[in-house]
Amino acid sequence: MRRKPQTGSSSAPEPQPEQEPTQNPSVTTPWVVQRPQRSPFVWLTLFAAITYSCWGVYHYQFESLPAPLTPDQAGKRGFSEFSARKHVKVLTQLGPHPVASEAITLAQQYVLAEAEEIKKTAHWEVDVEVDSFVAKTGANQMKSGLFKGKTLVYSDLNHIVVRISPKYSPISVDNAVLVSSHIDTVFSTGGAGDCSSCVAVMLELARGVSQWAHGFKHAVIFLFNTGEEEGLDGAHSFITQHPWSSTIRLAIDLEAMGIGGKSGIFQAGPHPWAIENYAAVAKYPSGHIIGQNIFSSGAIKSATDFQVYKELAGLSGLDFAYSDNSAVYHTKNDKFELLQLGSLQHLGENMLAFLLRVAASSHLPKASTMEEEDKTGLSSAIYFDILGMYMIVYRQRFARMLHNSVIAQSLLIWTTSLLMGGYPAAVSLVLSCLSVILMWTFALSFSVIVAFIIPLISSSPVPYVANPWLVVGLFAAPALLGALTGQYLGYLVLHTYLANAYSKKKQLSPAIRADLVKLEAERWLYKAGSIQWLILLCLGTYYRIGSSYLALAWLVPPAFAYGFLEATLSPVRLPKPLKLATLLIGLAVPIVLSAGVFIRVAGTIIGTMVRFDRNPGGTPDWLGNVILAVFVSAVMCLTLVYLLSYIHLSGAKRLIVLSTCALFCLSLALVLSGTVPAFTKDTSRAVNVVHVVDTTRSIEDPRSYVSLFSSTPGKLTKEVELINEGFRCGRDQVFDFVTFTVKYGCWTEDDSDSGWSEVDIPIMHVQSDNQGIERTTQVLIDTKGSLRWSLAINMDEIRDFAFTDAGNSEELVSVGDKSAVDGWHVIQFAGGNNSPTKFGLTVYWTKNSTLKADGKRDEQAPLLKLRTDMDIVTPKVERVLSKLPTWCSLFGKSTSPYTFAFLSSLPVDF
Repeated sequence: MRRKPQTGSSSAPEPQPEQEPTQNPSVTTPWVVQRPQRSPFVWLTLFAAITYSCWGVYHYQFESLPAPLTPDQAGKRGFSEFSARKHVKVLTQLGPHPVASEAITLAQQYVLAEAEEIKKTAHWEVDVEVDSFVAKTGANQMKSGLFKGKTLVYSDLNHIVVRISPKYSPISVDNAVLVSSHIDTVFSTGGAGDCSSCVAVMLELARGVSQWAHGFKHAVIFLFNTGEEEGLDGAHSFITQHPWSSTIRLAIDLEAMGIGGKSGIFQAGPHPWAIENYAAVAKYPSGHIIGQNIFSSGAIKSATDFQVYKELAGLSGLDFAYSDNSAVYHTKNDKFELLQLGSLQHLGENMLAFLLRVAASSHLPKASTMEEEDKTGLSSAIYFDILGMYMIVYRQRFARMLHNSVIAQSLLIWTTSLLMGGYPAAVSLVLSCLSVILMWTFALSFSVIVAFIIPLISSSPVPYVANPWLVVGLFAAPALLGALTGQYLGYLVLHTYLANAYSKKKQLSPAIRADLVKLEAERWLYKAGSIQWLILLCLGTYYRIGSSYLALAWLVPPAFAYGFLEATLSPVRLPKPLKLATLLIGLAVPIVLSAGVFIRVAGTIIGTMVRFDRNPGGTPDWLGNVILAVFVSAVMCLTLVYLLSYIHLSGAKRLIVLSTCALFCLSLALVLSGTVPAFTKDTSRAVNVVHVVDTTRSIEDPRSYVSLFSSTPGKLTKEVELINEGFRCGRDQVFDFVTFTVKYGCWTEDDSDSGWSEVDIPIMHVQSDNQGIERTTQVLIDTKGSLRWSLAINMDEIRDFAFTDAGNSEELVSVGDKSAVDGWHVIQFAGGNNSPTKFGLTVYWTKNSTLKADGKRDEQAPLLKLRTDMDIVTPKVERVLSKLPTWCSLFGKSTSPYTFAFLSSLPVDF
C-alpha cells in the first residue's frame, strides 16, 4: 500500500521509495509540478494596474468635488457656493487683516453687515440675534501642546456672534450648537483659505439655517472670532466672557491648512455622538482617524480653536480643515485665484445637512455626560470614509473586540500551521520574516541615503515642494529598488534552505525539486507579508491607536484570499504558482481603504517642508528629507510586500531595476539642471524680512539692522544675490527673537537708521527690589506703540511671577503653577487698538539661583527678554521686499515678528 505524501507550504512531499515520480511532464500524476514561471510583462502590467488604481482612489477620494450651485439652483434653503465665493473675494481684497489692523475692522464690518442682512431675510418664525462683542483683557494659560511654557494675553478683540433659534421655543437657546471660525489672518496673506473660506461658508450656512430653524429644538450659534492666529485668543475670550457660551453643548470648528479641496474632519470627539450623526447625513463625507492620530501626536506643530472648546469648555464636536496645497499656508499664495470650484460646496452641503440633523435632535449630550462616558477611552470613535462616498464609524470598544478576535485567530492559524509543518516550517517562517527585515533595511537605506545626498548637490534641500511628483523618482524609486533588493536576498537565503531540505528527498527528480523550492519560497514570502501587519495590529490594539484599522485591512483580505484560493487540506496536491486572482482579491480592499490616505499624508508632509524649520537654521538641511524618505519607504515596504513576492518567478527583476534606476536618474537630472524649480510664484519659499532695533546691549546706542531668514530649509545665497542690498549670511551670529531663534540668517546694517523713532523703544524699568527674606522685584513694562509683543521670563532665576495691567491694576496672570520650556516662560500679547501698553510684573526670586562656586552670579543670561512688533515698513525693508524674488513669500505665525521689531532685555544684575 502506498502512503500518500503530505504536501503544503511548510513541508516537502514524502512518496514511498517504490513509487518513483515521473519525469515526463506530459504524464499526469500526483507528482507533476506546474512549471514555476510567470511572464515578466504580466507582473509589470499588474504593477502598473495597482499603481494606477492607487492614484485613481486618491483622485476620487480627495480631488473629486461636487458641482458648485448658484443661488437659484440652491434655493432659499440650500447652500450656494457662488454666494459664498463672493464673501471670500471681498475679504481677500482687503489684503492681510491681522488683529489691530485697519483691514480687520473693515472685515468685521462686512461680516456684521451680512449678518444683519441674514436677520432681515430669515423665516418669520425664526429669531436671529446678532451681537458685536468686544472681549475684555484676558489670559489663556492652557499648558498642553504648543501652549506649554506660555501664557497668551489678549485685549480689545472684536467678535461677531449670530444666534439662530425658533422664535416660539424659548428653551431652545439653553442648548446650542456652536459653529466657529476666525476672521483675522496673519500679516503675510489675505487668507483666502485660512480662513476667509470658512467665514464665507458660515455666512452662507447661517443664511440657509435661518430658513429651517423654525423646526429646531436647539439654537445654532455662529462665532466669527478674531485673534485665532495670535494663539486661539478669540475662542478663549468667547468661552470665558460671552454669556451665550454657557449654553453650548456641541462645538464645530472650521479651519484651513491649505487652500481648497475637500474639507475633512481631522479631529472628532472626545464623545462620538457628533461624528456618528455627521456620518449618517453627510452627502460627501470626508475624514480619517489617521489625521487625528498624527495631529494629536504633535507631529504637526499647530493648534486650532477646537483645542479651547475641548480642553477649556469640556465640549465635544468636530474639527474640519482644508488641506489641499498646504505649501501655501500663511504665505501670499493663500489667494482667491487658487480656491478650487466645488470646495465650498463640499463643506457647505455636508455642514448644512449635519446642522439640520443635530439642531432638530431631541437630545444633545452635555459635557459632563461625555466626560463620564469616556473615562476609559473605549467610547471614542474610529472613523474613515470610503472614496468620499460613505463613512464608517465605530467605537474603540468594538475595535478592541474585533482586533483581539483577528489576532487570536491569526495566532491560532499560525500555531497550527507550524505544529503541522514541524521544524522545516518554523525555519521557513523565520527566513521569510528575515526577507521582510532585509526589505525594510535596504528600502530605508537607499531612500535615506538619497535624502542625505540631495542637500549636497541641489540648490535647495527640498527641490520637490512645487512639484510633489518628483518624490516618486527621488524617494519612492530608491525605496522600491531597496525593497526588491532586500526581499531578493531574503528569497535567496530561503531558497538555499528549502533546496537543502528538498535535497534529502531522493525520490524526486532534480528538476521537480528545483521547481518545488521556487514555488515554496514564493508562498512563504507572500505569507510573511501578513506577519508585519499582524505585529502592527497587535501594537495598535495595545496602544489604542485608531488608525490601526489599516493594519486590519492589510492583514485580513490578503490572508483570506490566500486561504480561499491557495491553501488546501488535500495531501496529494503540490504547490503551484500563486494565482494572480489571489493578489487582486487580496489587495482590492486595502487599496480602496488606504491608498488615498497614504498619498494625502505624503502630500501634507511635502507641504510642511515650506515651514519645516521653526528655528531657522536650527535643524540640518537633510532632516526633512529623511522624514519624508522614511515615510515613503515605510509605505512601500508595508504595501508592496505581497506584490514583490510574485516577482521572483516572473523574470521581471532586471527590467524593474533598470526602469527604477532610469526614473531616479531622470528625477535627479531634472533637479540638478533646474528644469523643475524648487519653488514657483504660486508655491513660495517662506521668508521673513524684519527691521530690528536691538537695545539688549545698550539702550543709548541701539544696534539697527535688517534681518532676512527662512523657515524653509536651505541657504539664502541666491536670494541675497538677487536682492543685492548688502546682506551677509552665516551662522556666526544667533538672533534671539524671544519666541524663536535664528541660527542661520542674513543681515545688513546699511541704511537701517531711518524709518523708525527712538521714542518707540520699549522700556523695562525696575520700580522696586525688596531683598528681604524672599526677594521680590517689581518691573514696569511699557511697550509704547506696540500692540503685539512677546516677553520671556527666566524661570531658572525666579520661582514665580504675577502680571498686571498697570493702567487699572487688574491682575492678568496670577501667582501659581507655571510651565517652562528650556527654562523660559513666554507671555505673548496681541490686542486691538484700545489695548493697554503698560504692565506690571512682580517677580519672586529663587534662592541663589545662578550663583557660581565663587559666589558670583552668572550675568550672561538675562532675567527678561522682550520683543515688540510694529506694523512698519521702513525704507530699507521696502526696498528689500520690492526686490524679493517671486518664489519667496513672507511667512506669518503667532510667534513670527512683523516687519519691524524692537529687542530689549533686562539683565539679571539690573
